[in-house]
Amino acid sequence: MSFFLHTFAHLSKDLRLEWRSRDSVNGILFFSLLVVVVFSLAFDPTSNPSLARAIAGGILWVGLLFASVTALNQAWSREQRNGLLEVQRLSPSHPSALFLGKAVANFLFVTAVEFVLAPVFAVFYNLHPLGNTALLLLILPLGTWALVVNGTFFAALGLRARNRELLLPLLLLPITMPALLGMIQATTGVLTTELDPVYIASWIRLLAAYDIIFTTVCLLLFPVVLNAE
Repeated sequence: MSFFLHTFAHLSKDLRLEWRSRDSVNGILFFSLLVVVVFSLAFDPTSNPSLARAIAGGILWVGLLFASVTALNQAWSREQRNGLLEVQRLSPSHPSALFLGKAVANFLFVTAVEFVLAPVFAVFYNLHPLGNTALLLLILPLGTWALVVNGTFFAALGLRARNRELLLPLLLLPITMPALLGMIQATTGVLTTELDPVYIASWIRLLAAYDIIFTTVCLLLFPVVLNAE
């Protein structure tokens, strides 16, 4: 079997397990909706639509970040509980196939939540984007992958740590900060049109470069993490 067939096998396994339990999707969705509702209660978006558009991008990505951390902390629990990691060490397939399948599965889970969250977010904050909304179809997946690929890697890195629930956000937040800045700036630029299209494009290019670099690094280093004692 090729690398991509092994990756697809791991991906389909995670999708089937999530379809049966819906643990990750429900956790991300609940936490994200909670953030949206709490911030909408903190101020009245209808009284100042320009302010709502200015802060909506930050609220959206911060909510997704913390919700994703909650789910990613449990991303490897089934593999560790059922001894899959030990089996993977003895398997002829490349360890990175396991990582990539897990990362893509987590990406699909978060993306599914975004499709549910987007209309709710628009209603609560009375959002009427002033810019090119088609750019959001590029910003959202690039930003989501930046969160997921690092989160999946650091969740695996902290499997043997005593305080792994605390270790993941401590590692993920500083590493994700450049990408988080790009997500917020690009999203806010689309919602408000206060950012020049050239600068929005530069933030999107930053996100794309970030994704390529960190995906490559995570794929190269995951075998070391998997085989570490």
